[in-house]
Amino acid sequence: MDFAFNSDQQMLQTTLSEFARNELAPSYAARDADVDLPRDLILKLGQMGLLAPTVGQAFGGQDLDHVSLGIAHEEIARADFNAAYVMMLSALVATIVAEHGDERQRAAFLPEICSGRVLPGLAVTEPGRGSDAAHVSFSARREGDEYILNGEKSSISFASYADCAIVMARTGGAAAGARGVSAFYVDLHSPGVSRSRFADLGSRAIGRGQLFFDAVRVPAANRVGPEGAGFVEVMKGFDFSRVLIALMCIGAAEQSLDETCRYVAQRQAFGGSLARFEGVSFPLAEASIRLRAARLLCYETLWRKDRGLPHTAEAAGCKWLGPELAADVLHQCLLLHGHLGFSRELPHQQRLRDVIGLEIGDGTAQIMKLVVARKLLGEVSRPY
Repeated sequence: MDFAFNSDQQMLQTTLSEFARNELAPSYAARDADVDLPRDLILKLGQMGLLAPTVGQAFGGQDLDHVSLGIAHEEIARADFNAAYVMMLSALVATIVAEHGDERQRAAFLPEICSGRVLPGLAVTEPGRGSDAAHVSFSARREGDEYILNGEKSSISFASYADCAIVMARTGGAAAGARGVSAFYVDLHSPGVSRSRFADLGSRAIGRGQLFFDAVRVPAANRVGPEGAGFVEVMKGFDFSRVLIALMCIGAAEQSLDETCRYVAQRQAFGGSLARFEGVSFPLAEASIRLRAARLLCYETLWRKDRGLPHTAEAAGCKWLGPELAADVLHQCLLLHGHLGFSRELPHQQRLRDVIGLEIGDGTAQIMKLVVARKLLGEVSRPY
């Protein structure tokens, strides 16, 4: 059993740590606003090969393994949580196209995503159906060589400025459930698409909001995968993206933990360093070990993904544990800075607000625990 990264992965970690520290971290606070991420930042991530790097080189990717993908998300999130968010969604959408699209779709869509020239989104959630994603009511009606899309998608990341999205739409009757949902690659600059932006607590640069589709025409050739197979395909992708989310949150918490350890060691009070007091040192010791345990679960899950081993329950565990733990650690780091921690001058509050969003998005802790429970107990654990 080997817990070390290989030489290529170590080099990747070192390179990205330096890039993130020098080029992303200095402007992280400035991007805490309801303003779209700069396009030059997204293009820079593409130039670095960080957008959908597991895609094959023939389509603009790097043929990267999933453990390396996790390293990239952890290191970038230490410096700029929202830059890592772009990476995560690009990786997820590109994987859906790479694994379920046809050759024309791969050639047309993947290079644009990998380069950063096109920012993709994923439009699954609908009003009132956050965790009940299989019962999509948004409709797609076939009309010759096109589908006509009508409906609303809500709580969509990059809703304010994404160029395209994988959109889940019902092509079969409601009785078909998840098997009646198809996936479409939609140009969000098409006639009939309109948008609104939410005023969020954190990850404000992500532009979460609503997408409205009023008789939007999409070529039938842009349906990804067979009709009625869309929801099942996307859920397979969530297995690895949930781990990336956990590593993003863990990376943010690790950075605050490092900064807090330095602060309490230097801070003088009651005749010496604050680090002398167990009320200060014990919470940091606990945070370090808990983060390490969660991080190891994440990398084990990606290791399983790379070897084609089952990892759905493990990924669900990562998604519930990572954001929840990171929020706890970030809160403790904020408190250990005293009145300074309550200031927007320090980054702990911004990281905490950014992480909280992913305690909700892409599957709540309750849904993740259901996935793990079904692995342990089978269908008897179903609450409905």
